[in-house]
Amino acid sequence: MSAAGQVLAGATILGVVVGLVGARPVLGGLDALSVRVLLLGVLVAAVSTAACAVRWRLVAGELGVPLRLPVAVAACYRAQLLNTLLPAGVLGDVDRGLAHGRASGRTGVALRAVAWERTAGQVVQAAVTGLVLVLVPSPWGDLLPAALVVVLVVVAGVALVALAPRVRGELRVALAVRRVWPGVVVASVVALACHVTTYVLVARAVGVSAPTATLVPLALVVLLAAGLPLNVAGWGPREGMAVWASSAAGLGASAGLATSVAYGAVVLVANLPGLAVLAAHGTAAAVRTPVRSGGGSRA
Repeated sequence: MSAAGQVLAGATILGVVVGLVGARPVLGGLDALSVRVLLLGVLVAAVSTAACAVRWRLVAGELGVPLRLPVAVAACYRAQLLNTLLPAGVLGDVDRGLAHGRASGRTGVALRAVAWERTAGQVVQAAVTGLVLVLVPSPWGDLLPAALVVVLVVVAGVALVALAPRVRGELRVALAVRRVWPGVVVASVVALACHVTTYVLVARAVGVSAPTATLVPLALVVLLAAGLPLNVAGWGPREGMAVWASSAAGLGASAGLATSVAYGAVVLVANLPGLAVLAAHGTAAAVRTPVRSGGGSRA
């Protein structure tokens, strides 16, 4: 689907959701946010951003385009901000891949490093969601087949791309090397845990009193939907799934929409440090990398 089609799909979903539930939960979700909630969101996002930067650095280092962790963190902040402001929700990641590619002189490899890193995170997210739906009784147990389908689609996509010898070799080096994949998985789990924590925090802020054991699977399902490439800077499928999942859990559609809107607002505020990076470097800025360009990551 084209970028315009993705934006149209996301806008349509969001419009239908607001049309059915009403605009009041949107305003209520924003009004429920306090300075304390926003600051906590910023702190949690700092941990998730660092985890994503570590994952990117591990994969990129094994592909021979290493970068320093502080630079990776700054680039991730910039990418996340752009993802929340621009359509499709991935343009910020393209930007950091291009910036890294210009600095390393290997744009193709740098872009693929970002693609592998993002894919690894989505596979781990889908796997964790499926595992939680199996182990924790919830109204969304019937979503398990859908979660497994998502995993299979991602794996099939990776397999098709891996038919190219160069890409197959990169995947083997970047993700199958013993010293890399454990770190990639741990970093992905940490980042996902931070996103879930933020969602639960926001749900409490808007007045949802359901047990945490109910909110965690709900958050995982909503965040999985948020990753679908049918959104407007993250908006659309997330709100649709939040409304459906909250209704299925007996929490009400309004609570689901208010929580999702508030979550989006907290994410935007948490990514504002990216403004400082944009001010200093702009988009596709030159990313300084070590002089060495060997095949392994360096401490």
